[in-house]
Formats: sequence, C-alpha cells, structure tokens
Amino acid sequence: MTTSNAFGIDFGGTGIKGAPVDLAIGRFSQERVRIKTPDKSTPNNVAAVFVDLLAAFPDNTGPVGVTVPGVVSHGVVQTAANIDRDWIGTDADTLFTRATGREVHVVNDADAAGLAEVRYGAARDVKGLVIVTTLGTGIGSAMIHNGVLIPNSELGHLEIDGHDAEKRAANSAREREELSWKDWARRLQRYYSAVEKLFTPDLIVVGGGVSKQAAEFLPLLRLRTRIVPAELRNNAGAIGAALYATER
Repeated sequence: MTTSNAFGIDFGGTGIKGAPVDLAIGRFSQERVRIKTPDKSTPNNVAAVFVDLLAAFPDNTGPVGVTVPGVVSHGVVQTAANIDRDWIGTDADTLFTRATGREVHVVNDADAAGLAEVRYGAARDVKGLVIVTTLGTGIGSAMIHNGVLIPNSELGHLEIDGHDAEKRAANSAREREELSWKDWARRLQRYYSAVEKLFTPDLIVVGGGVSKQAAEFLPLLRLRTRIVPAELRNNAGAIGAALYATER
C-alpha cells in the first residue's frame, strides 16, 4: 500500500466528506467529495452514503477511517451527538466493513483531529501530553501522550462551577448568548485553567471553525501551558481518521 492510498471520511450531522489521504505529508491527495448527511442518519443509511462516496474514487483500495460524533470503544459507538440514536451500540467497524467491502475503522471525531494535529499540524514534534480541543456546538477533546492516543476523553463534559463546561464555553454558547470575545475568553479561561490543573499538559491546541479567529481570543487567556490554534482546520478529522485506520 502506498502512503496515498488510505481514505478518510469525516461524518458529521450535516455533511459527510471524504478523500484519499497522502499520509507522508498529511494532506488530501485528491479533492474531497461532500455528500449531505441523510435526514434520517441511521447506520444503514450512512453506510449507503459511504458506498457512494468511495465509488467516486475507484482507484483507491486502502483502509478507510471514519470519524463519528460520539464515543467509540473498540469499533462500537457508545453515544450519539447530532446523529440518529440507532447508532448507540452499533458495531460500526463491522457494519461499514461489510457494506463497503473495505477495511474500515471508526474513531471519535475529536480524537481523529487530535491525531492529525500531533502528526502533521500544530503539535508536530511535541513530546509529552498534548490536549487538542475543538470549540463548536460542544467541546470535543483529544489527549495524545508521546504520539499515543488516550481515546474518548470527553473533556467538554467536565463540571465547572456547577455546569457542564461545554454548555457555557463552547462556541455555540458564545453565539447563542451574543458574547463579546472578551466575555467569552473569561469562560474559556475558567475552562482551560481547570484542564491545566487536572492534566498539566505540555501543549493545548484549539480547533473547531472558530480557531480561524484565534487572534480574537487566545491572546486574552493567561495559562502556564502554551496554547495555539490548530493548523489543519476542517480537514483534520478525515486526515486523522485515515491515519488511525492505517495504524490499527
């Protein structure tokens, strides 16, 4: 198998995006294709979309990595965020492998993004503990120690000041409450200070769509830990999924 033969799929609540990934450089080797997530996003309906997506790249035959917006344990989906509840308890590795005729491995979406940032992005060559957070509808997280993923950390659900952290500090809370960058940064300060106190990371990477505006809020934070914006942005999930599948 060549380094460009792995395939990454980023499965989200609104769209399913995929492309072959060149794992030598951590970039798509062909332009990605996006298909709308079915309104009823059951495992079987999504599997059918994966078949169509892979058919758009007939020369690609390598392992397939898939992100899932939920906790994944040994290929089985344990929670479902913004997707059909039928996912809970589904052995997605087996389902997708049978549907596509390819070797498929699923991974939590934030974990995939974390793997990509550590191998190719903002955390490249950083030793020790890296924590990658994605600020969006919720707060996703990935913990990677010396290149090894500690899966399903779910740090967005830390209880801070009596609240689920992501309910107050996710980007959706900033938008919903029309917070200024300064006011939102105060909430992020409380969140990241708690993460820092609990885990003493060597680096924190901030991803999610809002990371494009990192200059508006990251300089307002005061942490001992270096905190930087993600580099791979919206491609991190698919790239990390392809990497995960190849190294299984």
